Amino acid sequence: MQIAAAAGMSHWSTGNAGNAIKSDRSGPRRRRLMMLMWIMVSSSLCLMVDGQMKIPPETVQEWAVSFGKQMAEMSGRYSGAKLLQKKYKDIESVVKMEEVDGEELARDFAEEMERMLGRKMKSVKSLAEAAEDADLGHEYNETLEFDYFNSLLINTVDDDGNPIPLGGEFALEENEHFNKLPVNTQQSNIQVPTNVYNRDPDILNGVYMSEALNDIFMDNFKKDPTLTWQYFGSATGFFRLYPGIKWMPDENGVVTFDCRNRNWYIQAATSPKDVIIVVDVSGSMKGLRLTIAKHTINTILDTLGENDFVNIIAYSDYVRYVEPCFKGILVQADLDNREHFKLLVEGLHVKGEGKVKNAMKESFKILNEAAALEQGSLCNQAIMLITDGAMEDFQDVFEESNWPERRVRVFTYLIGREMTFAENVKWIACNNKGYYTHVSTLADVQENVMEYLHVLSRPMVINHDHDIIWTEAYMDSVMFNTQAQSLLMMTSVAMPVFSKKEETLSHGILLGVAGTDVALRELMRLAPRYKLGIQGYAFLITNNGYILAHPDLRPLYKEGKKLKPKPNYNSVDLAEVEWEDTEEKLRTAMVKGETGTLSLDVRTSVDKGRRVMFLKNDYFYTIIKETPFSLGIVLSRGYGEYIFTGNVSVEEGLHDLMTPDLVIANEWTYCETDIDPAHRKLTQLQAVIKYLTGKEPDLECDRQLLQQTLFDAVVTAPMEAYWTALMLNTSGMDEGIETAFLGTRSGLLRYLRYTGTEKRIGKSFLTATDKENMFTLDHFPVWYRRAAEYPAGQFLYYMPRQDTKAGRIVIATTAVTVTVGKKTAIAGAIGIQMTLEAMESKFWSTTAQPNTTDCSTVEGICPLRCDRFDIECYVIDNNGFVLISKQRNVVGRFFGQIDGSVMTTLIRMGMFKRVSLFDYQAMCKMNSHSVSGARPLFSPFYGLASTFKWFLSHFLLFLLKFNICSIWHADHFADASAHKKKGDILQPCDTEYPSFVYEPSVKETNSIIKCGRCQKMFVVQQIPDSNLLMLVVQADCDCSRQYPAITLEPKEVKYNASVKCERMRSQKIRRRPESCHAYHAHENAADCGGACFISLSASLLIICLCFAALAS
Repeated sequence: MQIAAAAGMSHWSTGNAGNAIKSDRSGPRRRRLMMLMWIMVSSSLCLMVDGQMKIPPETVQEWAVSFGKQMAEMSGRYSGAKLLQKKYKDIESVVKMEEVDGEELARDFAEEMERMLGRKMKSVKSLAEAAEDADLGHEYNETLEFDYFNSLLINTVDDDGNPIPLGGEFALEENEHFNKLPVNTQQSNIQVPTNVYNRDPDILNGVYMSEALNDIFMDNFKKDPTLTWQYFGSATGFFRLYPGIKWMPDENGVVTFDCRNRNWYIQAATSPKDVIIVVDVSGSMKGLRLTIAKHTINTILDTLGENDFVNIIAYSDYVRYVEPCFKGILVQADLDNREHFKLLVEGLHVKGEGKVKNAMKESFKILNEAAALEQGSLCNQAIMLITDGAMEDFQDVFEESNWPERRVRVFTYLIGREMTFAENVKWIACNNKGYYTHVSTLADVQENVMEYLHVLSRPMVINHDHDIIWTEAYMDSVMFNTQAQSLLMMTSVAMPVFSKKEETLSHGILLGVAGTDVALRELMRLAPRYKLGIQGYAFLITNNGYILAHPDLRPLYKEGKKLKPKPNYNSVDLAEVEWEDTEEKLRTAMVKGETGTLSLDVRTSVDKGRRVMFLKNDYFYTIIKETPFSLGIVLSRGYGEYIFTGNVSVEEGLHDLMTPDLVIANEWTYCETDIDPAHRKLTQLQAVIKYLTGKEPDLECDRQLLQQTLFDAVVTAPMEAYWTALMLNTSGMDEGIETAFLGTRSGLLRYLRYTGTEKRIGKSFLTATDKENMFTLDHFPVWYRRAAEYPAGQFLYYMPRQDTKAGRIVIATTAVTVTVGKKTAIAGAIGIQMTLEAMESKFWSTTAQPNTTDCSTVEGICPLRCDRFDIECYVIDNNGFVLISKQRNVVGRFFGQIDGSVMTTLIRMGMFKRVSLFDYQAMCKMNSHSVSGARPLFSPFYGLASTFKWFLSHFLLFLLKFNICSIWHADHFADASAHKKKGDILQPCDTEYPSFVYEPSVKETNSIIKCGRCQKMFVVQQIPDSNLLMLVVQADCDCSRQYPAITLEPKEVKYNASVKCERMRSQKIRRRPESCHAYHAHENAADCGGACFISLSASLLIICLCFAALAS
């Protein structure tokens, strides 16, 4: 404004200069008149400048007080908060207040989980025993003819309407217990991968033998109705699943699921292992051979789990590590590292002469040093040699490093059609207790890689050690790729099944693996939310420190409109979720299986990460016996320290529980509805009422939770009549008040809709789809958690993040407490949901001084109105988000994005505090690496040649996707590889993002911001009895050049090469599995593979070789 005024002065001066010249001619009178006009105009301009620069703080304070009173009155009236607080006050003399004992809770929860998981283990043992007995009594029949129900082919007919072979009629019925999937609980059926011939004699004999499991499946399910999927995965490739289902092929019409690739199968079949993959990248490995080698490496990686350790070495004239950062060490074979290796393997290229000797020396060195330093798995050790031939004299390497103990097994994979060096490659395997295979096509890879698992399982099989294993968390999106089941997090318990036949004992024949799934949500139900308080929660981790279940675990991300599992969803470390545990004391104690407690000051977020909270958390932890898991529970001081209990009669409680405005948390377990099939369609409220009325006395119910629910129902019952009376008084209702609601710690929720569905803007609020605002298994509603931030009776206002099509809504919520002596517990929260217009109407009417205002004592603009063009007025919440503004497009956004100058000044003045939060589960967009695209622009021929090369290479891969032998057998063909489009992709990353929080000790402030050619004044005033602030800002001074916008956008945490390498190499504390089976004296090491292979036709061989040469 000063610059503008100065410009005005300059303009007028110029004019006056001209007039002055003329006045010399017209006389002194004219000159005096012009001077008088100049003085009047200048004075007027100066007053205007001073007025715009001076926003009276006392006026803003009056507005804030008036608006605060109106909002508090409206929120209090339509919610009935004072009435509810009085009702809880009245019962303080009859309730019992107890301090929550975290150690006792952790112990009780752990024991409940041990009992549940113990039942699952018992079921799996019975399956394994039955399978072994069935095999003992079965005599192999090469010519066996046997029809079975193939899950892919059931209920399918041919063109004539007749059932196709291995199909037939298989009754399916939708079942609540199995996520409403159509199943057959009277029978199991068989799934066979597309690349396995479903009438192979091995398959038929195995299926026939395992028919004995049908009765065991059903008996197990009868004894434990909480069991989900039970199964037997055969070493021959078939998968028997109970209950039987209709298997869905993938989008290509094939079934790629192979039970032998699943983590539960591999972990049960073998002990932990250290694996060095050694791959030949000499010149002779070009083209098809390198493609097969890469696929072999990836397949081996897929057989490893988080209890295994791995590294990959490539050799030609010299030895190099695929990941130089991992030089000389073993790294944990978790999902993150496996995927990292796969990306690096794709970039391998061939050159030079293959010299395997140095590569083997380096491999033994890594394994020996790991054993000496007690690193790695400390169990099986193996080298996987992938080559097209070995010409050197390498015997001395084994004599020096591995003989005579032969502690390290060596498995060899001869790649390509050439058999010249087959004897050498086989000799390496057979003289080092390994196994030799010949891999000539891509279709051979899967079966040949699986052979090493059978060898590693021999010591365990011969000993008949039935170790039970538990897997890490996983989502089996392959198994049920078209069903809702695919997004359920689960763990599996499994046990190996061995041949008991005496004649095959030394061979250590693994028949397969039996197992069952445990949905982690069902496991976490055993740690009831109501016992943990508003901010409390329970979580589980594995022996490797990875999250099994945690309310802050986010395993999915959005790709387009589809939800997909993150690449590292099941290898998220506890330290990445509980990141305030900077010294990893909590992680270390839990991984070691200790029992104890720890306190931490933590920053946490609510409302999808937008708002920060500061909590003092007490952690209590213990081990889950007979599993690799540890349980932790968290109690937040001030939120979960105390719990009160009241007592009412069942009759009185039932009466108030059956009112139409009441619901209870359907994801909580008030009564167990999953045991009796007749109860599975009941909601929790229906089950509670049936139990309390005596109609279903056999229901298993949580008596403590029911008692508290009945008590809350009685205490909150008057609210229904209060809300109804307000609704019926239509003449006295304010426009835009849509819903009144309350919730209690028992998961009870009452609400009344003041507005009909047609007129209601917040249509989804408090509906089943509105998970954020409902009681769920993972959390209390957002409005409940946020209400606890402020003293009881003081309303907190916020705008939910999601937009509604009709408009915006505002939530007003406050806590309700119970105090006994000096102990206070939060009984619940109560509030209203209103339209934004309801709040705005109060604000705009308050912030407009009439023209009749007495301005005699006011210094500054008077009358002051928010509708002036040169004034901007805002209402923001305690995290800086705008609730009210003239500019409707900025409502709901962070104020720093709208006016960086004012927000920066408020932060400097201490009115707002910036808080850094971290997300170690983020997904960032990364540009895929590509070479320069300039060359094709200069050479049209190069572009044509590249296209031809692409066609040839892809046609070659097309030919090799078929297992030639299976042309006569298989019904479908599997796609051997999937190619993703290059471009921008999302990958796991670490991010830092800011959150801002108001410092309530600063009630008001004002300041002038200098912005080059202008100055901006603003006044900020706290709105009493709320979490809101009123801002009045001068609008005609643009400071965006000097003060950029402050955004809440997360920034990726970039690590330089050395730090990144150090992080990747770091070995966190872990607890190794207790059992290890690496050696047995009676093992038949002579069974070390052969040179059999599938023959291609001569013409196809020539075509493949030509194409391979051209494509390379």
